[in-house]
Amino acid sequence: MALALGGYFTSGSNIFATSLITVQTWFSSRFIALQDFLTAPRDIASLRQRNTELEAEVAELQAQVIQLQQEVGETQILAALVDFSRANPENQYRAAAVIGRDPSPFLQYVIINRGSNDGILRGMPVVTDQGLVGRVDAVIADAARVQLITDPTANVNIRLQNAEEEASLVGSVTGDLTLELIPQDASLQRGDLVLTSGLGGGYPPDLIVGQVQDVRSRDFDLFKQATVQPVVDFNQLKIVLVIVNFKPVDIAPLEPAP
Repeated sequence: MALALGGYFTSGSNIFATSLITVQTWFSSRFIALQDFLTAPRDIASLRQRNTELEAEVAELQAQVIQLQQEVGETQILAALVDFSRANPENQYRAAAVIGRDPSPFLQYVIINRGSNDGILRGMPVVTDQGLVGRVDAVIADAARVQLITDPTANVNIRLQNAEEEASLVGSVTGDLTLELIPQDASLQRGDLVLTSGLGGGYPPDLIVGQVQDVRSRDFDLFKQATVQPVVDFNQLKIVLVIVNFKPVDIAPLEPAP
């Protein structure tokens, strides 16, 4: 004890302690490595399970976001339709959702979820807050088929707001709209607004249809032609309004026989 207290064992003690620490460190590192090796498969399995759970949660949250976005979009559409109906109180409207489309590339139709049980009749005009969509072509109890104005057999009597001229709007197999029977002396310009004229009894007057895009005039033609850009995006139709207080008039029996 006297020698130890006198510091005679310090160097030997330091050597012994250093050696002991080195040995303990070596054993500790090997033990930790062995422990990690034995527990790694369990940790990997746990991580995989947790990753699967997180992926499921993310997918569920993404589905909820998409649903909320759709609900917001439908709410905005409904709000716009309500504003439109309030701004045009002369007509009575019934909202309908688009539930189907005609698969044929040569026909332009959509199916709505309102039918004769809801007071829908053949010939009733169909609109959105943007403008004219078409008219009801066929009806069953709980659904109806709407012929779009872009259909090849569709024909709408229109007037040009700025030119105060009348013409006929026809569809095509490509979905393009063309103005026909425009007088050669009509002052027609790109951007002119196209409205329904009310002639022929098929549509009420002053429904917005679109705008004039290109005008074609040739000296040897009796009439001008023009292409029209519709105001309605027919590929994005989700909810429409049926004008239920308009009764179309069939004037075919009054037309002269060819």
